[in-house]
Amino acid sequence: MLELKGTFFQEKVWDAIMNIPKGQVRTYKEIAVSIGHPNAYRAVASACKHNPYPIDIPCHRVIPVTGGVGNYLGVVNCERKRGLLVSEGVDVTLFNL
Repeated sequence: MLELKGTFFQEKVWDAIMNIPKGQVRTYKEIAVSIGHPNAYRAVASACKHNPYPIDIPCHRVIPVTGGVGNYLGVVNCERKRGLLVSEGVDVTLFNL
């Protein structure tokens, strides 16, 4: 069990992200809606940036609704994020990644 230390909101985001199955993605907006804050997609992105356990809390599975890979741990358009998605079997061409 991870010892999560963040705000209540961040912990809700991280919990939601841990439930994204390997090989699938969700948008920041979908995560925001799933935790009951449909307009907080930018705050979801911020929670991803502050993820203390990037291996266990797979923020790389969260992408922008507008397409593209988005950021990964604060790095813009990170090739590492794209590589992690590909390694999990995500067809990045479907999402314009």
